[in-house]
Amino acid sequence: MVWDVLNVIGTIAFAISGAIVAMEVKYDIIGTYFLGMITAFGGGAIRNLFTGIPIIELWQQTTLFIIAFITITIVFLLPNKTVYQLTKWTVFDAIGLSAFAVQGAMHAHSIDLPLLAIMFSAAITGAGGGIVRDVLAQQKPLVFQKEVYVLWAMIAGFVIGMDWTVKPYQLYTLFCVILTLRIISYRFGWRLPAKSMSRLQGN
Repeated sequence: MVWDVLNVIGTIAFAISGAIVAMEVKYDIIGTYFLGMITAFGGGAIRNLFTGIPIIELWQQTTLFIIAFITITIVFLLPNKTVYQLTKWTVFDAIGLSAFAVQGAMHAHSIDLPLLAIMFSAAITGAGGGIVRDVLAQQKPLVFQKEVYVLWAMIAGFVIGMDWTVKPYQLYTLFCVILTLRIISYRFGWRLPAKSMSRLQGN
């Protein structure tokens, strides 16, 4: 039940996120649907490739595809003023990250992968769709910038990999905690250490 609920939550949130980004960069309706779908399903597809799950399983999620299609359609039909207001919200991306991070970790844990693989599965499921979205929108991927983003997904994977969350209410609580941490880190501008190199100027 937790798996299905998080799947729906993450799909809706990332479908909205992808559609909004597509409209921000002025893609047409096909581009909007494409970017919305990629954002919603890209992370899971990449995870399946790394964990040996046949790619055909991606196409068996008919209900989720319908949900994503309806979600993107609603966003596309919203008035421009409403869409503009939505662009100011980071909550959709945070919800998608949190839901898919927990779901990805649950998947890896269910097939008895080691702790590092569970953390990777959480990270790539939670952030993979957003990475592909940003690349296709010709933007610098958010996950590779200084913002605390993928670290929260890895923490979710660590918690699940250590068997600290087993019962449904614990998994839902973990989802809420990761969501809250992501929103707080964005609002207060938390940053990870970064180092940049400038070209040396010759004389």
